[in-house]
Amino acid sequence: MTVSEDKFTRQTLLEVHSLTPSLFTLRTTRDAGFRFRAGQFVRLGVEKADGSVVWRAYSLVSAPHDEFLEFFSIVVPGGEFTSELSRLRVGDSLLVEKMATGFLTLDRFVDGRDLWLLGSGTGIAPFLSILQDFEVWQRFERIVLVYSARSFAELAYQPLIRSFAELEHLAEFAHKLTYLPVVTREQAPGCLNARITELLDKGELECAAGLELTPEYSRVMICGNPQMIDDIRQRLKVRGLNLSLTRRPGQVAVENYW
Repeated sequence: MTVSEDKFTRQTLLEVHSLTPSLFTLRTTRDAGFRFRAGQFVRLGVEKADGSVVWRAYSLVSAPHDEFLEFFSIVVPGGEFTSELSRLRVGDSLLVEKMATGFLTLDRFVDGRDLWLLGSGTGIAPFLSILQDFEVWQRFERIVLVYSARSFAELAYQPLIRSFAELEHLAEFAHKLTYLPVVTREQAPGCLNARITELLDKGELECAAGLELTPEYSRVMICGNPQMIDDIRQRLKVRGLNLSLTRRPGQVAVENYW
C-alpha cells in the first residue's frame, strides 16, 4: 500500500525490547509536530526490500507529553508487517503517519464517576497512555484497570503500572486506581484466573474491584480482539450500558482496528 509522502514522517527506531517470543515493544523518535490524544492509534509503515511499504495501525503506549513514541506489538507468524519489522534494528527508519486517530478517548463520555479499562493482550496499550495523562485522574473518582493475558509472562508493563502511584504529578490521585491482572491459561499469584466475560458473568470482577458496574456511574473502555470486545459489549448492553455515539452519548467505548 502506498501513502503520499506528505502524510507521514520518517522516524528513527530507538529501542526494541522482546518480552516473550511473541510480544515486543518498540520506541521511536517523535516528530515535533506530531499530536495525539491519549488512547488514539497511528499507522506505522515498514519499507520492504522492493521499495513497497507495509502499514499497520498501533495504539500509542506513550503519553501525549512524551518526547518519544512507544508501541506494543504481537508477533504474527508469517505476518507481513511483523516479519518486516523484526528485521529492523536500533537506528533504522520507521514511517509514522502524521495523523493519529481513534475513538478510545475520554471525550467519548460526557459524564461518569467510575472508569473501567478492560484490555486483553496488546489491547492494554491505549490504557497505558490514558493513565499517564493527567486528565483521567482529575475526572474520575475510581479507575479500574483490568488487564488479561494468557500467561503471567505476557503481562507487560508491570513496572509502569506499579509506578503510577509513585509519579510525582499523580501521587495524590494514586488511591483512585484498582489494578486487576487476569491470567487465563495458568494460575498466577495475585491474578484472577478466568476470561473477563466469565468474571463478569459470575460477578467476580466487580467483587474484586469492590465496585458495581452501573449505567449511572460506570464508563467502560474495551480494547482487545474483536470477539472479546463483542462478548463484553453484549453483556454490558444487557445491564443497560450502551455504546457511546456522537449522536447518542453512552457508557461504553471500544477500539477495534484488527
